[in-house]
Amino acid sequence: MSQLQIIQGHLTFTHGEVQQPIFDKMSMSINKGESVVLLGPSGCGKSTLLNVLAGFQPLDEGQVTLNNQSLSGPSGQRAVVFQDDALLPWLNTEHNVEIGLRIQGLPKAQRQKIAHDYLELVGLAAQAKQPIQQLSGGQRQRLGLARALAIKPDFLLLDEPFGALDALTREKMQALLLTIWKETGVGFLLITHSVDEALLLATDLYLLQGPPTQIITHQQPPFARRFLDGETVRSLKADSRFTHDRQSLLDQLLEVA
Repeated sequence: MSQLQIIQGHLTFTHGEVQQPIFDKMSMSINKGESVVLLGPSGCGKSTLLNVLAGFQPLDEGQVTLNNQSLSGPSGQRAVVFQDDALLPWLNTEHNVEIGLRIQGLPKAQRQKIAHDYLELVGLAAQAKQPIQQLSGGQRQRLGLARALAIKPDFLLLDEPFGALDALTREKMQALLLTIWKETGVGFLLITHSVDEALLLATDLYLLQGPPTQIITHQQPPFARRFLDGETVRSLKADSRFTHDRQSLLDQLLEVA
């Protein structure tokens, strides 16, 4: 099973003569097939940790490994989805999905087949030829997911991907993300400020504080796996266990904010 790790990571931000430690001996692992969520107050280092695991930000000390092999820089085994979808406006919907496959050198027919499959998975097959300027915010986020998944990564790293969406669209995207997790087996690392979203989507939930970034608690909510067993997002959020755990987690978050 694939495993992505940060091992004894140390990172310091330097501004003039001032040095601010961001991480100090930070260690964490994500296994393929897990959904790991980072929750914590603004400025605690969540996005920086994601950027380190994605290969965008080098460590001062320590290492990032994939299957015990040290990594430096981005790779196709890790795909990133940001809150800003970063789509290419001069390409239509299907060609945005194909961009990573072009870089990999896949032939046209294979690119088209893969793009169609992932657009179908996220419910955008009917918009394949559509300019992305005609897509809604939720559709653009679904397109970002399809593009990231098309290169078939082992791990999908998501930095507040639903933060700018309205409540109804956000809930639909949460259900879609769980469906993708169920059907692909990809490993997720998700950053969020939403307690509800963290509880719903996590198999492993880390509550962070900082700087320097520290893990306060590691929890394993049951709700994502209950979705795999056939329960709906609506029924899970209405469950008394969800309500209780939400209040408990919110109390913990307020203590570290």
